[in-house]
Amino acid sequence: MALNIAVLVKASLDPNMIRTRGDDVDTDSMPLAMSEYDKNAVEAGVQLKEKHGGRVVVVSALTWGPLAKRQREYEQVIREALAMGADEAHVVVDEALVPGDPLATSKALAALLEKLGGFDLVITGEASMDMISSQLGARIAALLGVPFISYARRLELGDGVVTAVRDLEDGYSTVRAKLPAVVSVTGEANKPRIPTLIQIRRAFRKPIKKYSLADLGIEAPSKPRLEELKVIQVKRKNIIIEAENLEQAAEKLIEALEREGVLPKA
Repeated sequence: MALNIAVLVKASLDPNMIRTRGDDVDTDSMPLAMSEYDKNAVEAGVQLKEKHGGRVVVVSALTWGPLAKRQREYEQVIREALAMGADEAHVVVDEALVPGDPLATSKALAALLEKLGGFDLVITGEASMDMISSQLGARIAALLGVPFISYARRLELGDGVVTAVRDLEDGYSTVRAKLPAVVSVTGEANKPRIPTLIQIRRAFRKPIKKYSLADLGIEAPSKPRLEELKVIQVKRKNIIIEAENLEQAAEKLIEALEREGVLPKA
């Protein structure tokens, strides 16, 4: 059966490129990048398309501002997903979603998915790499009234059913759900492909359609207020161990670790 797959992609703040003003994180200056787990989601969708046929649609919402500055960065993130093999993209760009929170974002994306209609499967990463809430997939499934499977490391489709092997703390479990459904995948689900130069060039010919909240027929949500976002300062204790030989140094090191509670006292 030819599949109609939606993949959720977030342009996250890149945690590898933290910018600061004093002790505060300067989110306006941090670059955007595709969330790492979302690359697994795109790869999962493209692999299913290659196996069963159909199309993969990128669905996204811009949740970091300022919007005037972020538009170009955001498009680059979406184009990366298109270069990986997705066919088209539909994105929500609205000042009312900046800064984003899981509730407002999930309502916007659920409304967009309903507007586009007809998806057999919605795939998302297990979490974004900046906020790491792991809420979006479950919230969207609840809003759409469809089953949700979380932390899937393997997916199979057949006879209108999705079968997933889920990662648990102490093992794995296999679960099934009727389509349509929402599934979040883990970093172990696959190895995301790196687009070739030709695929990158072709991505610029694939359509990206933008929507406002008004286009989706939903009201602007109450904005969350980001009170404080600070860099964690880690200060080293600079304990110096002096000894005449290695045996004495080892004894002093053990004593120091016991005082710090790293090792239990003998």
